[in-house]
Amino acid sequence: MVTLFSFQLSPSDVIIILIVALLTGMSKTGVHGAGMLSVPLLAVVFGGQLSSGVLLPMLVLADVFGVWYYHRHASWQHLKILFPWAAVGVVAGTVTGSYINDQVFKWIMAATIIVSVGIMLWLERLGEPEHIPKQKSFAIATGIAGGFTSMVGNLAGSVMSVYLLSIRLPKNAFIGTTAWFFLVVNWFKVPFHVVAWHTITWKTVGLDLLTLPFILLGAWLGIVIVRKLTDRMYRWFIIIMTLIAAIGMLL
Repeated sequence: MVTLFSFQLSPSDVIIILIVALLTGMSKTGVHGAGMLSVPLLAVVFGGQLSSGVLLPMLVLADVFGVWYYHRHASWQHLKILFPWAAVGVVAGTVTGSYINDQVFKWIMAATIIVSVGIMLWLERLGEPEHIPKQKSFAIATGIAGGFTSMVGNLAGSVMSVYLLSIRLPKNAFIGTTAWFFLVVNWFKVPFHVVAWHTITWKTVGLDLLTLPFILLGAWLGIVIVRKLTDRMYRWFIIIMTLIAAIGMLL
């Protein structure tokens, strides 16, 4: 066993944490399904609720690199609608999360990913522009669901993928919009984890800082991978990565 900031970790636990850091970095520079893979992996080591607090500082660090690289490509007309409703979702998730156990956390995470995959496949099958949802109510629902699932399991990536794939944003705009969304939402979540859930402490922050080199490596790998994909290839890449995450959650 290895002791890191009072955490008793086996060698396999340490490997999982480093893999999660790598996947987190990749997710912030375009490989969004990688971020969803990191959620069930970290839950194996820390359980449902605590893992969300351990993961959040990694996400906050990785968000900086995603915004730095893709900040010019964000769709602010969509973000302006999403932000306030995401805040509502975060508050709702904080209240709900205070009353549910780790097993329910895992069920919520699995259900979120599976439903998201189904919607992505349905939207991809429709394909025609006239079927793309344009109502403001769809954006509001996405904001609330994104904030809630982000707080309860750091799984808003699947919700945002559904929304941004459905409105057919180009690849770089997709990545830039999600980068700004999560930078703001994840920072907004930090006080709730510290004060309400007590899942972020100096111990978790210290542990997360050790993973920074792997987050940087993952961010670089994400940029390399995304550069090689066309817009259509990228949409299917997101769907397949999300499907893999769903299978991993059920195992």
